[in-house]
Amino acid sequence: MDNALTIESAISLLLLLIQLPATAILLSRLLKGPRRHPPIEPQQPTLELLGSVSVVVPTLNEALRISPLLAGLSRQSYEIREIIVVDSKSQDGTPELVKAAQQQDPRFRVMTDDPLPSGWVGRPWALHNGFLHSSEASQWFLGLDADIQPHPGLVAGLVKTAEAEGYDLVSLSPQFILKYPGECWLQPALLMTLLYRFDPAGINTEQPERVMANGQCFLCRRQVLAAVGGYISASSSFCDDVTLARNIAARGFNVGFLDGAKVLKVRMYEGAMETWKEWGRSLDLKDASSIAQLWGDLWVLSAVQALPLLVVLAYLLLSPTLPLFPSPPHLLLGLNLFLLVIRFAMLIAIAPSYDRKSATGSWLFWLSPLADPIAVLRIFLSAFRTPREWRGRKYNAE
Repeated sequence: MDNALTIESAISLLLLLIQLPATAILLSRLLKGPRRHPPIEPQQPTLELLGSVSVVVPTLNEALRISPLLAGLSRQSYEIREIIVVDSKSQDGTPELVKAAQQQDPRFRVMTDDPLPSGWVGRPWALHNGFLHSSEASQWFLGLDADIQPHPGLVAGLVKTAEAEGYDLVSLSPQFILKYPGECWLQPALLMTLLYRFDPAGINTEQPERVMANGQCFLCRRQVLAAVGGYISASSSFCDDVTLARNIAARGFNVGFLDGAKVLKVRMYEGAMETWKEWGRSLDLKDASSIAQLWGDLWVLSAVQALPLLVVLAYLLLSPTLPLFPSPPHLLLGLNLFLLVIRFAMLIAIAPSYDRKSATGSWLFWLSPLADPIAVLRIFLSAFRTPREWRGRKYNAE
């Protein structure tokens, strides 16, 4: 028995050495939450915004989900000069939907990008082409994904906030639409891997290499994007939004990442399996990070998101005979219970980031911390693999 307790104490000490510094890092980030910029609000445009924004939307077989975006963009006002849909030879009728929208709103136009050059990923290539064909008279470039659903006043509110806060680039986190039980359980756990690694949305991050961004709604001053060569610096990145934002921040420009849950929704993937496959393979952000950053993030996620549930379950299942308090096993159990309390409390904080009104099994959202070890495993699997296929395009494995 004494030997067993000695081994248990040694394991507990090792885990404490792994988890305590990561817990301190996590708390330093979460405690910034009360100081964050409030969520973006929809606003009415004013005359100085007239024709100030060029919108570019990259598409590849988006017919099943682009209609809410087209309708939402038509409801934006005169701050939008043009809406360029850059299509990569869709086979499902996507260009025809855009052309139909053009009949009602002449700001729409569709173009086909050139064949994908070597060294480029499809999405940044399409956005780069859209930027090159956009009007130089526009002050702002706004990249939007085909799966977002913008509220009226989104663009005006975004531009006014950027100008008031002095941002050269600002992107928004959306409100996610959930529909099926599996994604209600898994998607929040995957999102938490981002929230645990970076400052909260609405906090200005001073280190360029820790800047966060979301290409689903990505506003940049045109002159700034021109100064960095458009999307060239993110040409080979599968997380081009974060890569480009960090490159722009490294050049001394002011980059922000704000809460956009009140101005746009997004329906990203259908079900847990598609969420696991498609979103999971870019969440590691390895294309925008150094090896040291990547390993540091994997350590933090393992320590504060994956291990707490496993440690507590181990104590419940094995029912060890604990030595008198205080002891390393006691301290380890207390630390991991504390981390689980934080994790469940975070559900209250992120609840406004989800639209679960039409979801089946929406109550599973509140059990999403149980998916944390699986979510962290997904980040590990993605971190050491280069995608071979993305949105139907084939890429050579490196």
